[in-house]
Amino acid sequence: MTRVIINESSFSRSLERIASQIIERNLDVDRLAVVGIRARGDDLAKRLVELIEAKTGKRPKFGYVDITLYRDDFMELTDFPLAKSSEISFDPKGMNVVLVDDVLYTGRTVRAAIDVLLDFGRPKSIQLAVLVDRGGRELPICPDYVGKEVAVRDDEYVEVHTKETDGVDEVVLVKRS
Repeated sequence: MTRVIINESSFSRSLERIASQIIERNLDVDRLAVVGIRARGDDLAKRLVELIEAKTGKRPKFGYVDITLYRDDFMELTDFPLAKSSEISFDPKGMNVVLVDDVLYTGRTVRAAIDVLLDFGRPKSIQLAVLVDRGGRELPICPDYVGKEVAVRDDEYVEVHTKETDGVDEVVLVKRS
């Protein structure tokens, strides 16, 4: 059983609000970078870059990270993890970097993404934007920007669908069978 918890219009409004909050906190867009966590986080990050550029006339730097080999449980997931590439084509030193992910749950993905980012250089600050905060943290990680907070039971999980990857913008709550 699935239930839509963010429809297409709410999805767009959430990204608009997050972009506005990022601008409000990071007035110097020249020192701002938006970095998506693969796979849906990079879709969201690209859109946030476009929204920030539309609102300020300046385009923040953009990149994305793949955390596959940085996960603390990657060998438990598969014997042969399929790693994609990370792309940070700017020097993060002195930058305010906004990491973007679709769903924040335990915090382990964000921890791994920070490790990847630090391999490229040490930014001035790292902020976190997520479309959905579902709670259930195992690590002391808190988002700076949130589209929606959702209470999720143990027998449920959150799926984010983006137009770029799935053909539709929505977030659904799925009951495990």
